[in-house]
Amino acid sequence: MLNMSDIVETITMIQDENLDIRTITMGISLLDCCDSDIDRSCEKVYEKIYRCAKDLVKTGCDIEQKYGIPIINKRISVTPIAMLLGASGGDPLKYALTLDRVAKDVGVNFIGGFSALVHKGFSPGDKELIEAIPRALSETEFVCSSVNIGTSKAGINMDAVRTMGRIVREAAELTADRQCIGAAKLVVFCNAPEDNPFMAGAFHGPGEPDCVINVGVSGPGVVRAALAKAGDDLDLTQVADIIKKTAFKITRMGQLVGSEASKRLGVPFGIVDLSLAPTPAIGDSVAHILEEIGLDMCGAHGTTAALAMLNDAVKKGGVMASSNVGGLSGAFIPVSEDAGMIEAARSGVLTIEKLEAMTAVCSVGLDMIVIPGDTPAEIISAIIADEAAIGMVNFKTTAVRVIPAIGKNEGEELEFGGLLGQGPVMKINKTSPAKMIKRGGRIPAPLHSLKKYIGEG
Repeated sequence: MLNMSDIVETITMIQDENLDIRTITMGISLLDCCDSDIDRSCEKVYEKIYRCAKDLVKTGCDIEQKYGIPIINKRISVTPIAMLLGASGGDPLKYALTLDRVAKDVGVNFIGGFSALVHKGFSPGDKELIEAIPRALSETEFVCSSVNIGTSKAGINMDAVRTMGRIVREAAELTADRQCIGAAKLVVFCNAPEDNPFMAGAFHGPGEPDCVINVGVSGPGVVRAALAKAGDDLDLTQVADIIKKTAFKITRMGQLVGSEASKRLGVPFGIVDLSLAPTPAIGDSVAHILEEIGLDMCGAHGTTAALAMLNDAVKKGGVMASSNVGGLSGAFIPVSEDAGMIEAARSGVLTIEKLEAMTAVCSVGLDMIVIPGDTPAEIISAIIADEAAIGMVNFKTTAVRVIPAIGKNEGEELEFGGLLGQGPVMKINKTSPAKMIKRGGRIPAPLHSLKKYIGEG
């Protein structure tokens, strides 16, 4: 039961501190839509998604009205399309156009799942889908794409890494007239979660139910405000405790919305992803939380330690508010989507090298980072490989979403608008890794991937 002070506190969080439900995402399995005829398969895909998701947006709006909680995005994630393509063959673009059409017809913001899982090699359909990603993202409005190229158990598929460097460049080139938006809708993962509700990396994993509701909450502004009210006299143990208590309150709201949406739509409630997802709005920044903890600017020495504490405290607080925590869960650091990150990157305090160190302790990886337009494909591949190595060794999800700003140089900017924000073109190391990337093959999984066998037999 909520008392009056709880109600007033929640109203303040929503009105003054940018608290929102970032997304309700319906995951839909398309495994029963496989067909040897690609046109028939596309018909099945459209019919199933429309049948399952036709009331998703209305339900989200009704819950907003009932509880006064902003739900910013309503989204869909589907089974990796490469699995369907393996059965049907044909032009993968047909699937992308089908996803785009049904997303428009049901009114969602994005649909994720034009994806392939190639961490241990390529199955039928994988290579064809990956080669089609640049066209798919340039010829659709709502479709998002992801490719998983490594896991802690399988190692890193360096043939896929080599390919994805080129694919990221091509996606940017084909949308150069639209701020290179194609690359902003493409994520390359290591240890991709099957129940992530956030775009652009969401897909509906093959181990998930036929249809499910997942919720992504947010609230960097609420955490920053709580720390600001507490003052500067607290030690870091006390700071972590405030973050935990605040994360509990934020997650409780996500649990409420997810349960309500599940009941109204008649589908199971999956998880709450309790990630702190920032926006370009002033006051809604993960970087500003780190600065409230005590840094002059995000990117200073101490940033990685502060982020590690923040990420851990968010998870500890969130799991007490919901028994269904999943997805990515923690703190996101997308440069173009975070006002504080943008400011720090413009000033030169926040560098790609520092961001890479931060990814060892945050929820995802190098996210929404704009790089010079002349960056060679092999350097993009090497950036992906570095991030994948961090994820593989540390048993965590890492990802790369970099945007080559075609025709732009360091210091210039791309303007995406909306939640994607704007990003300065950041300096990168141009020393060539071409020989390593050309080798291909696979980076073997680390020894601890075999730990389950120790003592057996």
